[in-house]
Amino acid sequence: MAAKEFKALVVEEQDQAYARAVKTRTIDQLPAGTLLIRVAYSSLNYKDALSATGNKGVTKNYPHTPGIDAAGIVEHSDDPAFGTGDHVIVTGYDLGMNTDGGFGQYIRVPAQWALKPPQGLTLKQAMIFGTAGFTAGISVAKLGVHVPPDAGDVVVTGATGGVGSMSVALLAKQGYRVVAVTGKSTEHAFLKHLGAYRIVSREEFQNPDKRPLLQAQWAGGIDTVGGTMLENMIKSTGPLGVVTCCGNVASADINLTVYPFILRGITLIGIDSQHYPMADRLCLWQKLAGEWKPDVLDELCTEKILDELDACIDRMLAGQLKGRIVVNML
Repeated sequence: MAAKEFKALVVEEQDQAYARAVKTRTIDQLPAGTLLIRVAYSSLNYKDALSATGNKGVTKNYPHTPGIDAAGIVEHSDDPAFGTGDHVIVTGYDLGMNTDGGFGQYIRVPAQWALKPPQGLTLKQAMIFGTAGFTAGISVAKLGVHVPPDAGDVVVTGATGGVGSMSVALLAKQGYRVVAVTGKSTEHAFLKHLGAYRIVSREEFQNPDKRPLLQAQWAGGIDTVGGTMLENMIKSTGPLGVVTCCGNVASADINLTVYPFILRGITLIGIDSQHYPMADRLCLWQKLAGEWKPDVLDELCTEKILDELDACIDRMLAGQLKGRIVVNML
């Protein structure tokens, strides 16, 4: 009997360049794993765009199918924790990096990577969150330990991007006064709708300033881009404030003195969603499905099909997207 066929976005290395195309694959081409999952939805993240363009820091070997997020239905399980027909979410771990990911209609993964979605969260909504929303959720959780909603303004950089827009919505849902930083003057209404009460231009926020400390403006912040913007956020956060960082699209380098940390007691927290412990994952997904779920969640995404994904990858790398891209894989 012939192996079951399915569609997948395949990235191939050709003469030191990388080509993307939707191709037909078969189940027996998938890697080993205890769960075979029919993917219903995936989502586009910046790491996927890097993998899709041959970034060897993300994906070492090609041909490859990116997609670090997947939500779908178990078709076969070798693990008693899951049964045929169960709905599952897979984000992080090695999915879409060196293990064929959610931009294919089927994935095969270790059962330890999967979890069942909490009540109140559909498979599509799980992918509206995806890794970007989950990263934003970790950031908000870490910030909230030390910075209550009434502590003052909280600033978010890269606010129209996946993590940024989710951070704005999650913070606003919990009653924070959110200041959104963006370079897209046409998207102010979008950010206000998510819950931002004030918008700051990216040009103003990323202006280099060599002073070791700037005027205190923020109780805390979530940075998604790195570089000078992260420097300025740290230097302008008030006493005992908390800053989280999760991205380096602007730069992986920061040029700081120790003064924000020893004179104002600033805490800088790095966010890694890929290896977040499963017990903590389950707890955070419960919050995202429940009291943290933004009222505007369904408005945060644009739904695409697999054949439209190639153009979205180019637009993401050019900084032309807003919110989340959810891929309907059915």
